[in-house]
Order: sequence, then C-alpha cells, then structure tokens
Amino acid sequence: MDVHPAGAAPVPPWLAFAELLPPGGGRLRGRADAVRRALAGRGGLPVDAVPLRVAVSVVHLGLAARLIAPAVAAAALGDLPSLGLEPDGLWWQDELGGPVPLSLPAGRGPGGRPPRVIDDLVAPLTAAAGALVPVSPRVLWGNVASAISSAAGQVAVQRPDLAGAAWAAARELAGHPRLSQERAAPGPAFRRSSCCLIYQLSPGPDRAICGDCVLGRRI
Repeated sequence: MDVHPAGAAPVPPWLAFAELLPPGGGRLRGRADAVRRALAGRGGLPVDAVPLRVAVSVVHLGLAARLIAPAVAAAALGDLPSLGLEPDGLWWQDELGGPVPLSLPAGRGPGGRPPRVIDDLVAPLTAAAGALVPVSPRVLWGNVASAISSAAGQVAVQRPDLAGAAWAAARELAGHPRLSQERAAPGPAFRRSSCCLIYQLSPGPDRAICGDCVLGRRI
C-alpha cells in the first residue's frame, strides 16, 4: 500500500476511489466490463455468455477484500490509528490481474477501529455495486463476509503468532449489523451463507465454487 500527500489530487494512473461509488456505474461499470471480458477470455466464452451480474460480484469481492485486508492486518498488529478514512482520500489504480494498488493520504492508516472500514468504504462500494445491476444484497454482503474471514486466514498463515488477534479483528468486523445474515463466524472452517455467482461460468458437475461457498454443502 502506497502513501500520498494529504489533500493532493490523484495523478494518473492513480484514481480517486470515490469515482467508483456514484449511482449508475462510472468507473465501477467500466471495471465490471473489463472483468467480464477477462472472464470470457479465460473461459473461451463470448462476452455475452458472462452475466454482467457475475462480473459485478467478482469486482465487488476483489475490491472489498483489498479494503478489508489492511484493516485486519493493522488490527492484528495493534496498529489502529484514531482517524478514519473517507472515500475522497483513498486512491486506487484500475489494474487487472493481482491486488488492486491502493494509496492512503499521509498520516492516515487503514481506518480507526476495524468497523470503520465497513461504514466508510465497504458499505458505499456495496451500495454502488447493487445499484449497477440486479444483485442480491445477500450475495454482496456475503462477499464482504468472505473477504473478512479470508483476510484473517491469510494473516494466520503468514504470521501464526498473530492468528488469534487476526481472528478477533475479523469477528469484530463480522459483527457489523449489515452482516447479521451470516450464520458462521470467521474462522478456518468458515462457510458463507451465499455464493459469489462465479459458479455460473462453469455449470454442471464440475462447476467452479470457492472453498467457503454455500454451494459446497450441496455437492
């Protein structure tokens, strides 16, 4: 994660994260279209065979995970600055194929207490994704729950000494009211109560599902 001067305007290839959030799409629609083309290319499918709602869900999951992971890691390290972060202060780069580059204004961290990341960044992103194309809020907030548990799991693998603190931070995030539909708490055996929809790209007995997908119970 990079740092930029507080109050500075983003210079290309950096973009304001807030540009992803307006109703009607904006840069979020552009990124979903790019991901849709990429998914089609990887699967040898025509673009029209990839539902836009699948691409939007994939984009949302990737961005939510990128926002949540630093907050969980910072909490596990005990590094919780008192200042939150507004969308206008966060920059990103519209790149595919790897973690999205992010930049914070100097003097800011990934949020105050971990739930601030949900309220300040993830909730507006989720609302924008839901306004872009018909996707169930349960799917989108399930993406958030998956990102929370995955972030703690990554910390636990890389730093076993921080595993307890990482899972505690994840549980605090998962206690957010918008995640009340999730039955399972974050943990190594976490399974979300919905699906990110990626299975729709490979229907049939060999369909692709994620390790924490609710559909895993049905196979």
